[in-house]
Amino acid sequence: MNKPYIIVHMMTSVDGRIDCGMTAQLKGNSEYYSTLDTIGAPTRVSGRVTAETEMAEGSFNTKSKEKLDKITFQKNAVANSYNIVTDSKGRMIWETETSSVFPHLILTSENVSKEYIDYLNSRNISWIAAGKEHVDLKKAMEILNKEFRVDRLAVVGGGRINGGFLKAGLVDEISILVGPGVDGRTGQPA
Repeated sequence: MNKPYIIVHMMTSVDGRIDCGMTAQLKGNSEYYSTLDTIGAPTRVSGRVTAETEMAEGSFNTKSKEKLDKITFQKNAVANSYNIVTDSKGRMIWETETSSVFPHLILTSENVSKEYIDYLNSRNISWIAAGKEHVDLKKAMEILNKEFRVDRLAVVGGGRINGGFLKAGLVDEISILVGPGVDGRTGQPA
């Protein structure tokens, strides 16, 4: 299988919590980003939950029931690196891509509405649709490598996206920074 070299890069507290708001307060948070730069993975993948809290501009409301229903892609922005977000159902709103050196690329399922695909195209946002109900990460990584020429990437999301890449057998390396602090809360992402 042709795919990018994939590194899961995370920062955690001593007690294993990964909540972004908490880890941002830990001493060593700046090392998370400098380490990310040194591992040589210019393309980054985030999951839907991380993207909704940190990047998206709101929620997309689909009016049409017409689905895409096929594996395909559209390269609307050409770059050496991408900010990739998984969004199986096409829920997030984005700013229009202009001449960014780190443009968004959305991974979605074949079950996404054609209306959402039209929306991404109107925003000049690249996308890959693979998988019937959820993103088929293996197929998406093949397309990403072959068509977008991405050779190396870091998964920088939370437990779900990390687990999805691990379950699909796509992880080549794990990079973990342990911040000097304890979260102590219950019911938080770990």
